[in-house]
Amino acid sequence: MAERNETGKQGERLACSYLEGKGYLILDVNWHFRHYELDIVASFGGEMVVVEVKTRSYDYLVAPELAVDMRKIRRLVIAADAYCRIKNVDMPVRFDIISVIKTGSSYKIVEHIDDAFYPPVTCRNSSSFAPYQKH
Repeated sequence: MAERNETGKQGERLACSYLEGKGYLILDVNWHFRHYELDIVASFGGEMVVVEVKTRSYDYLVAPELAVDMRKIRRLVIAADAYCRIKNVDMPVRFDIISVIKTGSSYKIVEHIDDAFYPPVTCRNSSSFAPYQKH
C-alpha cells in the first residue's frame, strides 16, 4: 500500500509542475473535507480548476482516466462545492483529469483532459444525479 501511495504522490507532484509550467496558479494540493479529497485546486484564466490526477503503472490494464466514474465525479463535485463555500471562492469551476503513467522509476503525463466532465445536478423530485447538459 505504501508504494501505491508514493506512486500517486509522485504523479501529483509531476502534475503540479506541469500545470505551473502552463501558467496555472496552484492553490491547494490534497485538500480534504470530511471523507472527500481534491488532488489539485488551481486557478487559470479566471476559473477555479479542480484537477483529478490518476497515476498507474505502465502494465495496468485500464487507462488511468477511466477510473473517474460517476461515483468519483459526485465526490469531486461535493468536495469542490465545500471548497468554494469554505474558501469563499466566487468564480466558475472546471474539472480536469491528468493521467500519469509510471514506467520503472520514471513518470510521464500522457493526457490532460480539460473540462473532463460537467457536475451532475440533483433532480427536483429525485435524490439521484442527472448529468448536466450544456446548451
